[in-house]
Amino acid sequence: MYPVLQNKQYSFAGLFLCVSVLILSCESSKILIYPVDGSHWVNMKVLIEALHSKGHEITVLRPSSSFYLKEDPSLFTSIIVEDGIDNIGDFFEEYLNTMIKIQRGEASVMTFLKMQVDFFSMISHAHLLACNTISMIIEDKELVKRLQDEKYDLVLTDPALTGGVLLAHYLNLPFVLNARWITSGEGHFAIAPSPLSYIPVPGTGLTDKMTFTQRVKNFLFYSIILFQQKFVVGPHYDALCSKYIDNNCDIVSLLQEADIWLMRLDFVFDFPRPTMPNVVYMGGFQCKPSKPLPQDLEAFVQSSGEHGFIIMTLGTLVDGLPADTAEEIAAVFSKLPQKVIWRHLGAKPSTLGNNTLLVDWMPQNDLLGHPKIKAFVAHGGTNGVQEAIYHGVPVLGIPLFFDQFDNLMRIQAKGAAKILELSQLNGHNFEQMILEILNDESYRMNMQRLSRTHRDQPMEPLDTAVFWIEYVIRHKGAPHLRTKSYRMPWYSYHSLDVILFLFSIAAVTVFMIVAFIRYVCCRACCKRKVKSQ
Repeated sequence: MYPVLQNKQYSFAGLFLCVSVLILSCESSKILIYPVDGSHWVNMKVLIEALHSKGHEITVLRPSSSFYLKEDPSLFTSIIVEDGIDNIGDFFEEYLNTMIKIQRGEASVMTFLKMQVDFFSMISHAHLLACNTISMIIEDKELVKRLQDEKYDLVLTDPALTGGVLLAHYLNLPFVLNARWITSGEGHFAIAPSPLSYIPVPGTGLTDKMTFTQRVKNFLFYSIILFQQKFVVGPHYDALCSKYIDNNCDIVSLLQEADIWLMRLDFVFDFPRPTMPNVVYMGGFQCKPSKPLPQDLEAFVQSSGEHGFIIMTLGTLVDGLPADTAEEIAAVFSKLPQKVIWRHLGAKPSTLGNNTLLVDWMPQNDLLGHPKIKAFVAHGGTNGVQEAIYHGVPVLGIPLFFDQFDNLMRIQAKGAAKILELSQLNGHNFEQMILEILNDESYRMNMQRLSRTHRDQPMEPLDTAVFWIEYVIRHKGAPHLRTKSYRMPWYSYHSLDVILFLFSIAAVTVFMIVAFIRYVCCRACCKRKVKSQ
């Protein structure tokens, strides 16, 4: 009887432990989300859905002018705030057209300079509006009291527009960053050691293997980032820091106090680099197995037979390429045996073939996961590149702006993509490169190798992200993972004061030894002279 009773006791203990773990894991917390609109919201919504499935209560500070962020009471409670953000789609259309002209040599140096000034002005204006939004929130005492009374456990925010970081500090709440980009570029440069000798700066299009000339370029681009932070973007946030947080703080130092940085990349995609304990990599967290296509789209795909199909999209910021370029691309597509699904919102090209389907929107992940997919023609946004890696689809990249060239460079360096720059974009070059992607099996093999490596992880990236968000909630922050190096002056961080101190001691020691030797020699000479006299 005793062994049976003992087994029952163990069974009850095991059952109690399981129930306790289940209750602990399902404990509901209150999370305040301060998102960034556009494709950034697509990423944030994936995290919101995962957190909601774990029983957490989600509140989203929703900008009134958002074009992606829609109400979803089944997932989150919305608090609408006025933001006054302009529609910048027209700016990017004009910027793209001007960039093409410049790269083709059809525009003057003055046009190029004006474009750069306009770009910095647009960036500055966007961040100014973001700061104005935060100022309106903080000045709204009724709203602030509502946020304080809710007793949130955590703020989850995207630091590409850094208002959420300011709000988290003002409310004195732990905060986690859904990050890759910050006010001064790529987030690693603010939190982790980033030697410019082998860490490429965004915008350079360089890899981690640089010649001397490329390292000079890398250094100059880093100087531009510092200029942008110091004079273009930083002053807007620093004014709010001084007004609402602390006279001695700035936005970069506030960013560095984040409990966890959830980085939307991994080292299958990126180059190896130094990192920090509170940086968690969740590259491809938004990727998932494909779902069945709508019936009409599936019928179109199946009609491709053994040749398969290609998809092309250039993202959400631009409706399409200039009309003459679109005509050339459509003519190339019409020659291919593959079927083509092309997200194109501009005028229908006259050269469009019967094998090409123009769409306003496409289920990109589901198409990339289809067994008949052969190639992906893309602009190189992070989401698209990560989905291509996840599904093992080779890419022909046409980068337009921002980080797109750098994203494509990373998978081109691994033999899984080709880049067609705007300056080279014409029918002949496009046809040559798309045929190379389709016919050279090495691109598909290399991308599938990346896919296998990416999927070979102990936890799914999304589960990892949720774990660390809940970790911060359970421990009310994660200060033990944060380095204190950002509180050090730059000369102390690089030990220049120590080097100067040791150099001074060495110099004084050498001086004293030399002086002593000269003194001894002079004394000896004087004695010889006295004796000779």
